[in-house]
Amino acid sequence: MERTPLLEGLHVVDLASWIAGPAAATVLSDFGADVVKVEPPGVGDAYRAFSRIPPNPQVDGANYTWQLDNRNKRSIELNLKSPGARGVLERLVRWADVLVTNFPPPTRAKLGLEYDDLAPLNPRLIYADITGFGETGPDAGQPGFDATAYWARSGLMHMTRQRTAPPAINVFGAGDHATSISLFAGIMTALYRRERTGLGARVTASLIAEGAWGAGCWLQGVLAGADDPQPVDRLDPPNALGSVYRTADDRWLLLAFANENKEVPLFLRAVGHPEAAEDPRFQDSRSRHSHAAEITELLDKMFATRPLAEWRKALDAADLTYGVVQTLEECADDPQFLADQVFVPIDDGDTRSYLTIDSPVRLDQEQKVRPRPAPALGEHTAAVLTELGFDHAGIDDLRTAGAIPQR
Repeated sequence: MERTPLLEGLHVVDLASWIAGPAAATVLSDFGADVVKVEPPGVGDAYRAFSRIPPNPQVDGANYTWQLDNRNKRSIELNLKSPGARGVLERLVRWADVLVTNFPPPTRAKLGLEYDDLAPLNPRLIYADITGFGETGPDAGQPGFDATAYWARSGLMHMTRQRTAPPAINVFGAGDHATSISLFAGIMTALYRRERTGLGARVTASLIAEGAWGAGCWLQGVLAGADDPQPVDRLDPPNALGSVYRTADDRWLLLAFANENKEVPLFLRAVGHPEAAEDPRFQDSRSRHSHAAEITELLDKMFATRPLAEWRKALDAADLTYGVVQTLEECADDPQFLADQVFVPIDDGDTRSYLTIDSPVRLDQEQKVRPRPAPALGEHTAAVLTELGFDHAGIDDLRTAGAIPQR
């Protein structure tokens, strides 16, 4: 017998755009929350066109990024700049348990969307606010995207490259999706607080703070007084046994020997060179690290002699820690992803429909809803307005006032 989804009955207003804020609302929807996405009339959230922008992969007839970050939601068109929209917004706020926004602080103030503007309408409201650069400081009002705030500003883009290579553009949305989970965690913490106090709260998250958290292991070292870390030179790494190597069939393997003293002898036997254990360069960690460039040269030549499949067989037999640098196409067919249900089918009645990526938060005792198709622009405007108490005449008045489209 199926259980009621954990967050069924939780009302969420998604006033955010692009990725991080809407993705947090999507995670809530995965657990059964009713999410109403508010979009500007005519054009909607600009993210609707994102999948068509290079270098995003092109898929005919599938707005896959929109589906990923806006599944399960209902969409209404509402012109927040129109005075006539204020009454709709206020009813939405009174209806909501959670409101998500990512308007820059100046825009929030101009539209009357600050926490202090809305909290008096609903003292139990969880107001979740996401920004690029935080709420205070010289850049608080600046627009921030994943690439600029999370990757570039945090130092991550500087570090995730080879020393001689220029900074690279990372997969779009990686920092946004990480930040969305932090915002989701903040929302759930605030809901728990509401259970204890009966009061709502303001939740904040930012791309720059998430980037600092992502770079934390090394950034914390700099805060403690360490020299500024620099990108690694693969040919002269700090540790040749924590590096990548190209195989004969042009694939890359990542060695990740956390327990070198145990794993190095096993590795040398597995690759057919047990005698190298007597080589002074392999004697201990200090020697291996001081001779890392020489060891890298040896391993480069060795790995280039055999294809990936053969190296995998040898390393697996020795139970060694390594990774294969996979393509995204390989990820899509990876049996581990499929077995662990990282990918789930979209519940649209079409058995030919593609899979979508499940959100990474799971509870063994709670079942998520089947992902439903993301909404068309304004698909639920009339239905939501009716639920909020507007009759036909009231809806017509909103059209006349320019708060919703004339249709």
